[in-house]
Amino acid sequence: MKKPALLATVFATVLLTAPARADDFPSAITVSGEARISAAPDLAQIDAGVANDAKTAKEASDANNAAMGKVLLALKGAGIAEKDYQTSRLSLQPQYGQNKATGASPVVGFRASNRVTVKIRDVAKVAAIIDTLVGAGANDIGNISFEVTQASKLLDDAREQAVADARRKADIYARATGVTLGAPLSVSEGGAPVPLFKTRMAERMAAAPQAAVAPGEETLSVTVNVSWAIKPKEP
Repeated sequence: MKKPALLATVFATVLLTAPARADDFPSAITVSGEARISAAPDLAQIDAGVANDAKTAKEASDANNAAMGKVLLALKGAGIAEKDYQTSRLSLQPQYGQNKATGASPVVGFRASNRVTVKIRDVAKVAAIIDTLVGAGANDIGNISFEVTQASKLLDDAREQAVADARRKADIYARATGVTLGAPLSVSEGGAPVPLFKTRMAERMAAAPQAAVAPGEETLSVTVNVSWAIKPKEP
């Protein structure tokens, strides 16, 4: 996995509590620190489907079941565990024609479709798996996304960086106002960590021997709000 890159971004505010008397110093300094963490994804998820048209519902259904059977066998042959693929959509719908003379819309056939969601735990194999699916008869592939499965562990590093960044900024404000920081009074995380960018698959290139896939990176942001007491002035 690509080593996470931590980028501290300065978002600071200073809250100086109103003094009880005019000659008192403020009682606290509060700052907000933000850290961003980026990592290469280690899990991909794609949807693949097959659709078949026929004159009758049974013919369409039978053809679709056979087609999806080939796709599932291809996934198994490519080393995808059975727990990592699941049927996500199954449908059988009539197809309507147009009678220009009467304006009626008679049923002229049926379309059966079946979709399966596949998890790929080695993103380096995504392009090869897509080609395997297409070769097995899948004629509808999309909704491809990437994610970092160990995001919570990586975010712990970002939290430490965010607190360190908040302390650095608090020290700057303390020096600028001629006071000394005391013990921290409170620490809170500003909302749930939010993905700033989630990658999607590039469009398949018809002329390429293999699907064009761009995993990119996933970036998450953590914000912490920390308040420090201000030590009383030396007499």
